[in-house]
Amino acid sequence: FVNAQQVDADEEMNSAKGVTFQSGDMFLEGSIKISTGGDVDYYGFSPKFGYFLNDKFAVGAKLSYESYEREAPESKNDVFGVGAFARYYFLELDKKRFKAYGEAGLGFGRNKNEIEGIEDTDNSITADINVGLNYFFTKNVAVTFTLANILSYNSVSPEDGPSSNTFQLNINLFENIFNQPQFGLLYRF
Repeated sequence: FVNAQQVDADEEMNSAKGVTFQSGDMFLEGSIKISTGGDVDYYGFSPKFGYFLNDKFAVGAKLSYESYEREAPESKNDVFGVGAFARYYFLELDKKRFKAYGEAGLGFGRNKNEIEGIEDTDNSITADINVGLNYFFTKNVAVTFTLANILSYNSVSPEDGPSSNTFQLNINLFENIFNQPQFGLLYRF
C-alpha cells in the first residue's frame, strides 16, 4: 500500500500538476523567429537564462540577435543585444500549471544598417516592463507567451547623426491582450 502511494506521488511530481518554484531553480527560455518570402526576410533568436531567488522572484540575463534583409531597396539590418531582467510571478491557476508574471528588463544593443552599400551603426539602450504567461506541460517544460509590452524606453545613438529617445506606455493593449503575443519555450532545471 505504501509503495502504491509512493508511485502516485512520483507520478504527480513528474506531471505538470503542482509545479512550484524554489530558491535555486534555474530556467532556459527563448524563441526563434523566421519569416521568409516576399520582399523581406527576417531571422531572430532570443535566449534567456533565469535564476530563482525565491518561489516567486527570478533574475537573469538575455541575449538577442535579429537580421532583416529587404530586396527593394536593397538593405540589411543586423541587431545584437544583451541585457538583464527581473521577473515576478503573481498568479497561479490550473493546479499551478499556469503562471502569470510581470518582467522588467534593461538591455544594450548594437545595430548595423546597410542600405544600398552605405553602412551605419547605432548603439541603443532599452528598458521595458512586460506581462507574460507560462503554461507547464510537464514539471520542467512550459510554453511561454509574452502578452504585452506595457512600458518601454529606447535610446538610440547613431555614429553619424542625432540621438533619438522613445517612450511608450501601452495600457490600451489590455483591450486585446492577444494582439501581438510572442511565443517561446521554457525549460526549468
